[in-house]
This record gives sequence, C-alpha cells and structure tokens, in this order.
Amino acid sequence: MPRPTGRVLTLLELLQSGGTRTVAELADRLGVDGRTVRRYVDQLIDLDVPVESVRGRYGGYRLGPGYRLPPLMLSDDEALAVLLGLVAGRRAGLTTTERTASETASAKIRRVLPKHIARRLDTLLESLAFTDQPGEFDHPDAGVLLTLADAVRHRRPVSIRYTDRDGRRSERTLHAYGIVAHSGRWYVTGEDAQIGEHRTFRLDRIADARTLPGSFEAPVGPGPAQRLVSGFATAEYRHEVTLRIHGTVEQIRAHLPASVAILEEHKPAAGQDPAAEHWLRVELRAERLDWLPPVLASLDRPFVIERPDELRDLVIALADRLTSYAHQA
Repeated sequence: MPRPTGRVLTLLELLQSGGTRTVAELADRLGVDGRTVRRYVDQLIDLDVPVESVRGRYGGYRLGPGYRLPPLMLSDDEALAVLLGLVAGRRAGLTTTERTASETASAKIRRVLPKHIARRLDTLLESLAFTDQPGEFDHPDAGVLLTLADAVRHRRPVSIRYTDRDGRRSERTLHAYGIVAHSGRWYVTGEDAQIGEHRTFRLDRIADARTLPGSFEAPVGPGPAQRLVSGFATAEYRHEVTLRIHGTVEQIRAHLPASVAILEEHKPAAGQDPAAEHWLRVELRAERLDWLPPVLASLDRPFVIERPDELRDLVIALADRLTSYAHQA
C-alpha cells in the first residue's frame, strides 16, 4: 500500500502532465476517495505548489501556468527514453539549434537524477556506438517553427520570408497544412495563397513567420507527409527516368522509396498472388544519374531501361568495370 506522501507526489506528477483532472479521475488513479484527493491538494498548496480549482461540469484541478517542478522524478525507463531521444534527435538533425540546446538539456537531466540512475545512463551513453556518422544539417529557428505549428493547428494564414535554393528571396502568404520531419530536415507543406498551388518549404530557409488575420479550410486528400514525398518524386530535375522492374513492390521500395520514385502498380491477374513478382513501371527524376546504376545492381532483379539512353550507357559501363575487377589476378 503506497504511503500518503507517495500518493501526494503521484498526484503532483498527474497534474504536471497537463490539463484539468477531475476529482473522480484523480481518485481512481490514486486509489482513494474524493475527500482524500482534496486533502492531498491542500497539502500541495501548503508546499506553495499553485494548484488551481476549476469549476463547472468538466471541472477539477490543474497546475497554475508557469510552474516548474524542482525535483525531476523519472523512472529508469523514462530517463533512458528522454536521453536517448535527445541523442537520436541530435544525430538526425531534428533540433532547432546545432548542438547547444540538446546538450544542455541532457546535462540538466543528468544533474537532477538520482546518482545510481545517472551512473547507469552515463555508462550506456559511453558504451553506445553508431554505424553511421551524423550528417551536416541546417537547423530551423525555434520561433519560426512554433509560429508555423500554431498556424497549422488553428488554420491561420501565415506570412513568411523565404530564400530558395538559388538564393532568391520572396515574401509569401502560406496556408500551412502540416510540418514534416524528413531525412534530417524540417519542412512545412501548404498552399501558396498568391498562386493557389501546393508548395513545400524548408524551415531553415524561412527567415521570419508572422500569423495573419483570417482562417482557411484544410484540403481533403493526402496528408502533409504524403504530399511531401510525392512532391519530391515529381519535382523538376535534369533527367526523367522510366524503368520496368520485375519484382515485388516491397523489393523495389526497399531501394527506391516513395520520396524518390513513382511506382505504377498493376493489379494481379485473377488467381495470381498479390505478393508475387511481376513487372512494375517506375518513374523518377534526378539531377544526376551516376547514383542509379549501383542502386539498380543492388536490386538484384531483372529491369529494363526505357529512358534515358545515358542511363543505359552508365549501367553497361558499371557492368564492364565489375567484370574487369572479377578477372584481375
């Protein structure tokens, strides 16, 4: 049976998680009656914890805004999840600053953890190795990110100052549908109100974002993430490539994901296994072609190059080099 002090701390944790908690909910979580819940709340107030009482049908208790819990109470699993999340986010580039914020956050968490947990987590982080090195990422401004997130949630137009990849600067009004993290970068997808077309913008290229009056309706159809990867696959590049590959959808997608290529799936004939290998049409656009021959080789599936001829020449050249390597003494 938990001691009363333990229940008071549990009550504080429940309130710290946010929102208004009803007396009935708190009583159920703590295993006590409503009168005891009120007594525990009074104890927190005596400790200068700003617990507010909310009246009405959906009333209950909540923490006052701006309250910060001095001691950090995390279980082993919770502390491990937080620290590994910070490490993974930093390596994936999904942070709003280059390194400082995640490193100082990790240091603060370790400082307030019980010593035995801190030692065990430090041991894990020192022992942890990665098979790849983190890339160089551009990081979005935290203020821009939060402004766009608020605009997405409340369907408010937002004015942005944007610099494209060619260095051209412009000011746009965006109806933002969603924010997407993809391959170590942050993107915002939405409708460019001036031209009435869907656009995707890199957050690190947005210098300023201001919410505007008014509202808009979110479109039906694919979500922000699907719009993003489809946009990558159909973007204008120097080369247009069309292939036919014999294999399953899963085999092809393992090497040519939706963000790279459009895959035309044919319905299997009557009686044919849907997972069986058959010829599939693949279309993609690329600025360079030199990366494609090794990818096609790694597929280890029969394929036909419909266009361009330059890609066919590169594949033949790769095959000749591999043959010459195999015959070297």
